[in-house]
Amino acid sequence: MTKPAELFVYGADVLCPSCVNLPSSKETYEWLEAALKRKYPDQPFSITYIDIHHPPAHDQKKQEISQKILNDEYFYPLVLIGDQVVGEGNPKLKDVYKEMETQGYQPAI
Repeated sequence: MTKPAELFVYGADVLCPSCVNLPSSKETYEWLEAALKRKYPDQPFSITYIDIHHPPAHDQKKQEISQKILNDEYFYPLVLIGDQVVGEGNPKLKDVYKEMETQGYQPAI
């Protein structure tokens, strides 16, 4: 592992039209953070929630990704590890774990 992974969960307070009966973006963020802490204890990573309607004003890249979601190029919640999209709409934990392990994270025994 070269440096701690940076995860980003893009979403909104309102569920997307095709996301009925799925967790909200914030619930996905909280669930993902808890799952990763259990799977990779004592291995540093950061996870950040980004509201697509209010992305950080100082970060052009996050604004661009938020705009792509608003333009229906991606479904939300959208999960990225660094620049790699690992899930959208209904992200799969298995896909997130696979990318984490590709980056050198070791699952707890």
